[in-house]
Amino acid sequence: MAGVEVERLGARELDPSESLTYTAVRVIGNGSFGVVFQATVGETGETVAIKKVLQDKRFKNRELQIMRSLDHPNVVMLKHCFYSSGEKADEVFLNVVMEFVPETVYNVSRQYVKQHKKPVPLVLVKLYTYQLLRSLMYIHARGMCHRDIKPQNLLVDPSVHVLKLCDFGSAKVLVKGEPNISYICSRYYRAPELIFGATDYSTAIDTWSAGCVMAELMLGHPVFPGESCVDQLVEIIKVLGTPTKDEILAMNSSYTELFKYPVIKSHPWSKVMSKCKTVTPEALDLLSQLLAYHPAKRLSPRAALAHEFFNDLREPGTVLPNGKPLPPLFDFSELEWHSIEPQLAPKILPRSNYSTLLSQYGTPDVTKVPDLIKASAGRLPASALAAQAAADAANAANAGAGEPDAAGGVAA
Repeated sequence: MAGVEVERLGARELDPSESLTYTAVRVIGNGSFGVVFQATVGETGETVAIKKVLQDKRFKNRELQIMRSLDHPNVVMLKHCFYSSGEKADEVFLNVVMEFVPETVYNVSRQYVKQHKKPVPLVLVKLYTYQLLRSLMYIHARGMCHRDIKPQNLLVDPSVHVLKLCDFGSAKVLVKGEPNISYICSRYYRAPELIFGATDYSTAIDTWSAGCVMAELMLGHPVFPGESCVDQLVEIIKVLGTPTKDEILAMNSSYTELFKYPVIKSHPWSKVMSKCKTVTPEALDLLSQLLAYHPAKRLSPRAALAHEFFNDLREPGTVLPNGKPLPPLFDFSELEWHSIEPQLAPKILPRSNYSTLLSQYGTPDVTKVPDLIKASAGRLPASALAAQAAADAANAANAGAGEPDAAGGVAA
């Protein structure tokens, strides 16, 4: 990776002959998917993150396809992409260049607990959870499900506490009637319907994961720390109790082993969270509505944003623990505005922001969302257009470019 020169293939906002050099600084993540580098752009000095994955060039990369359609302050920004050769003659790697964000919610939470012997301040729990839910409202409005929400996939700049959702390697546009794999999402954050083997799940699996992240921030450790797939269900049952027959069928209508589980009563959230000294009734209420067995009864991200738990964030005097102002939370786009019900808008937004958006966009109207999504494809930031042009130009050179999208070439 060091000193790799990359041509800007057909980037609309740049001279096509311009080239950039990316120099790897350090590895900041790795796994079965590949490796993530922190890198520097030689010509500008800008710091970026580059995710390098082995690519089957007969297929388009689903993660790239999804990322290049996204433009949101709480979603990591795609800057560019390019292909590079491997050591073997037929090896080709896709390199996805993204904005660099220095930390993760996972690291920030762990470091705070280690240093202060207690979980992060409640205002940060509210701030991180709100921004996570806002990012989910945005991608869910586009029909996308992230499928791997966890603290490690939530980037954060500790100086301003802006959160950005990252790692769309498991993300997928869910299509009604089209089956999906159930073995998805990291264990501690896996929704119960996935454990029950559901293949027709909804974006509510992300909502469950968000509830797990919120609880973990408040406790300082995972709320459902299962040691195996089966044990994960046991940990959930310890808190929520044994699911009823109706709840099991709501999670997986094809599940046949309905009466295998002993009846265990639910454990009050007040007791589950009793070691958290900053817990509030509003926090307990929100957790109970995010972490529900019945997928359709979980709060949607947009409904969760209106919850009283976040009222402090809507107050003008609320500041960060260091006394600095909160990051922008209410700069809703037209797509976000029309994604929420009219009755929720004044609850989600402070009065001044609500009035401004109402005057600018009119009454929220969910029927406008499909057209706004189509229109937004032509209003992507220049960096995303560059990445799109580069990917299209590279794919055009490959016979398999027109084949169905796949995550690493594997349909899921």
